[in-house]
Amino acid sequence: MDEEKKYWVGFSVFPGVGPTRFKLLLNYFGSAQAAWEAPAETLKKIKLGDKLTDQFDHFRKTFDINDYLEQLVSLQVSVLTLIDPKYPKLLKQIPDAPFVLYIKGRPSAKATGGKQKIDMTRTIGVVGTRKITPYGKEVTARLVEGLVSYGFTIISGMAYGVDAVAHQTALDSGGNTIAVLGCGIDIIAPSSNARLYRDIATGGHGAIVSEMPLGLRPNKGLFPARNRIIAGLSLGVVVTEGADDSGALITARNAGEQGREVFAVPGPITSPYSRGPAKLLKNGAKLVENVEDILEELDLDHFTLSKSREKPKGENEQERKILESLNDRRVHIDEIVRSTNLKTSDVSATLTVLEMKGIVKDYGGKEYGLV
Repeated sequence: MDEEKKYWVGFSVFPGVGPTRFKLLLNYFGSAQAAWEAPAETLKKIKLGDKLTDQFDHFRKTFDINDYLEQLVSLQVSVLTLIDPKYPKLLKQIPDAPFVLYIKGRPSAKATGGKQKIDMTRTIGVVGTRKITPYGKEVTARLVEGLVSYGFTIISGMAYGVDAVAHQTALDSGGNTIAVLGCGIDIIAPSSNARLYRDIATGGHGAIVSEMPLGLRPNKGLFPARNRIIAGLSLGVVVTEGADDSGALITARNAGEQGREVFAVPGPITSPYSRGPAKLLKNGAKLVENVEDILEELDLDHFTLSKSREKPKGENEQERKILESLNDRRVHIDEIVRSTNLKTSDVSATLTVLEMKGIVKDYGGKEYGLV
């Protein structure tokens, strides 16, 4: 790592300097290293403040940058600065873009094993309540499967509920996903998402991202900052389910303020977790019933997007009928039998063959969908 980048990293660890203050320091001193090494009296003169200057002066005298960089290497965490050519272009457009991003995974490199390159220009945020209902789980999975089939990378926050379903469905569908944390990139929170964290970070189909320094534990005050990054990385944000005070609405508001599209999925009026999307819809969000609603609003040619993921056609009449009945969604075996007019035994046997070919996946509960 070059000398200048080291000091960008150093400032990212100090809690008193965020994107706005760092930009002021950079503009005044010309480089992060010059700002880091500036006399305390000079820092006070540029109105950094006596208290903050004293805190920073103590921090830079006691903080070992080289030791911190070694920790990053041992954790296989890379760093992107705001001036790095690989820094996500969409995120760079927001006014308070993080000046340092910690990344674990492969957001812009060719993944191993012949897996496709992660497209950070075709991204969509999918967020919602931690207290997900069966309805929320179904619509989140259905939309994510469809978005992945059109080449989208799914962005979310790796929380319980909608976030976890969005990430997992993207991986299960053979797509890419980016998890933005509201804590240090070395902290797995909630701990129940440990497997999901590892699958995203090491599976070649995604990355973990944070602007927070190593070791910083999650707390409620950090999530709004995390949410602005989710929105900033995305062309638009979809809220599938959430209460009217859900943190997902903060992400949606960030998206609107950043000039990104806001999408909301209507739900049963009897559910408190339909109130968040309903609130967004009343305020002008795009109503979403299927993936095509999203594509239309983003003005994207979905036929072009889907070229890289052509639907399998099947090798015989039975396979063709079953694959056609799936149509980019999860379908119960009884519905497949009804729509194809095939015998249950024939449908079951053909589905088994398609699973062995890696074309169809059994999602449990006798529901099947395309891989």
